[in-house]
Amino acid sequence: MQLYHHPYSLDSQKVRLALEEKNIDYTSYHVNPLTGKNMDSSFFRMNPAAKLPVFQNGAHILFNAIDIIQYIERVTIVSSGFERNLISSREVTDWMHKIQSWNPKYFTLSHIPEKYRVFVSKFIRRVVIARMAESPDLASVYHSKLKEAYETEDNMKNSDLLRQSEEELVQLLDEVEIQLSATTYLAGEQFTMADVMLIPVLARIALLDLEEEYIGSRPKIVEYWNLVTKRPSYKVVIGKYFSGWRKYKTLLKTWFFVHVRHLLKKY
Repeated sequence: MQLYHHPYSLDSQKVRLALEEKNIDYTSYHVNPLTGKNMDSSFFRMNPAAKLPVFQNGAHILFNAIDIIQYIERVTIVSSGFERNLISSREVTDWMHKIQSWNPKYFTLSHIPEKYRVFVSKFIRRVVIARMAESPDLASVYHSKLKEAYETEDNMKNSDLLRQSEEELVQLLDEVEIQLSATTYLAGEQFTMADVMLIPVLARIALLDLEEEYIGSRPKIVEYWNLVTKRPSYKVVIGKYFSGWRKYKTLLKTWFFVHVRHLLKKY
């Protein structure tokens, strides 16, 4: 099994948490979207959407986080030899889809200083143009990614869209707070794949230094957050890169790489 992912990718975190919780061995390949590595032709031919993660097991190639997690559950069944308690319940699945329906893209971008966001956006566009020149047979799909990048910049000027993204997050967190008033974990008293989907959302909020506003104001989520961050899977997938000073190391390493490549005009 191979997983193409990166610590910055929220969906990658969801899949990696599932893999760690199920103790599934896999080969890890880092593909940093902020440096444009997801635009390299070798990756782009496999996944023209250029989104992370990509999960491959033999002939099976999956791109959607929920599809990958459910596949991982089926693999666990085959390896264990019995089905009991290994397939997610309807309640768990409903929570998974509810969480996945919130797109973190614009919420995340709206809380990044504009000068950094615009700088990285321009860098990525230049990467796409360079890769398009290197692989003319992929020009049409590269062009669609370039168009998408420009549309994202235009959408960042749409205050209604940004407000909608925030409102959807608030609604999701309010529903989670109500649920956690009745249960320890999101779908009951046991940790499930619903929690695997939720943890990266909370981690993204913490990474953006918005923990006090969105988590701290909800006491049940605070208790839950303190509980799940102690899990070994969290420490391996998220804590290793974003806990305390590690957050700055991870971000500065990428910023330095992009800045140097920009100065050298190597895209």
